[in-house]
Amino acid sequence: MKKVAGGWNLFEMIWLVLFTSIAVGFTVISKDSLFGFTVFITGVLCVVLAAKGNLMSYVFGMYNTVGYAYLAYINGLFGEVMLNLLFFVPMNVIGFYMWKNNRQGGKLAMRQMELKGLFLVGAVCVLGCLLLGFGLSFIPGQNSPYIDAITTVLSVVATFLMVRRFKEQWLVYIVLNLFTVLLWAIRMLEGSGEGLLMIVMWSAYLVNAVYGYYIWNKGAKEVAA
Repeated sequence: MKKVAGGWNLFEMIWLVLFTSIAVGFTVISKDSLFGFTVFITGVLCVVLAAKGNLMSYVFGMYNTVGYAYLAYINGLFGEVMLNLLFFVPMNVIGFYMWKNNRQGGKLAMRQMELKGLFLVGAVCVLGCLLLGFGLSFIPGQNSPYIDAITTVLSVVATFLMVRRFKEQWLVYIVLNLFTVLLWAIRMLEGSGEGLLMIVMWSAYLVNAVYGYYIWNKGAKEVAA
């Protein structure tokens, strides 16, 4: 696809504008704070740039991670706080340096997993989801424990694959986003006021994950050639 400006093609520019507009729309509808908007927009930039294999993804990702951890803290979501500060913050640092040190001609060297690795990742995902879902099912007030477990486990696995520059991260993200949309659809049917907004947001992430796989699949083939 022909580049229009700064290494961006027309589709990517339209997609970024649309994604940003969604973020602005969410902020206005939910009457969010300016800080909340900055957390949202850095999340948008993070995933869009990750699809391009752009190193700046981790810069915006770090702000988003710390900002989200703060929002989770003031809302009493301490599990989310620990997940972001203890896992995603160090993974952002590790990912930045691993991507920086694995570039060819200024572009990220994307990789493809062998069949054995795919089976191992699949087994880890299935086992992790079952164990975490079983544990969550004992927590009073927990909604959809196994779907919640799936989104958590897949998020962690996808992050590891992203740091290691494997294109298969996007396949995991596609499944993750599908289940997250399902999770919020269930919450909406059960009366959640934020359900529709979350469905739209995660559907946008799903489209980005599909495009990310398309880009990384081509990138991995170029490296292997």
